[in-house]
Amino acid sequence: MNKQILQITAGRGPIECCRVVAMVRQKILLDAEKRGITVEVLDDAPGEKMGTYKSVTLVVSGGALTALTQEWCGTVQWIAQSPYRKLHKRKNWFVGVACYDMPEQLPWNAKDVVIDTCRSSGPGGQNVNKVETAVRGTHIPSGIQVLATDSRSQLENKKLCLQRLQAKVLAWQQEQLEADRQDRWQEHNELERGNPVKVIVAELGG
Repeated sequence: MNKQILQITAGRGPIECCRVVAMVRQKILLDAEKRGITVEVLDDAPGEKMGTYKSVTLVVSGGALTALTQEWCGTVQWIAQSPYRKLHKRKNWFVGVACYDMPEQLPWNAKDVVIDTCRSSGPGGQNVNKVETAVRGTHIPSGIQVLATDSRSQLENKKLCLQRLQAKVLAWQQEQLEADRQDRWQEHNELERGNPVKVIVAELGG
């Protein structure tokens, strides 16, 4: 199934732009429902006022993604009077909708791990140094290594090594995804206000 990330952001815009993020979010949800696209809210950053967002990150999946992303990805211009500053003359508010391919996590496969044995150097007398009971596992795709020396049993250390290595690799993948998300937020913190992909003239009070 096709899957992408949509990030709606107000950039450095005022509270009105944060309100528009919420409005655009709702419109995208309705549009996705009409197209049979599944939407999951991955993350959101609330604005200063209730019902507003600095940014919203959605995961969308389904067969009609191309039409949805072509319609929404880019700068959206929202034309409406500010509900917060009645005498404010500005009526054009801009938000950005960025689209990304969903990063795929590396599937965990024990075959991607190279196991080496070596002599333990911890307590346990002479025997622990004569037999190679310590186990080092290296996850080839990521380069992450784990050394297990807990037990005098090589088999038990191998089991512990694989368990810890898997947990460490999964944690590393989550860190990479979060760092990637933060980079994208920085990249789209400044919005391009020319050539909007969509112009919405809000109804009275919208």
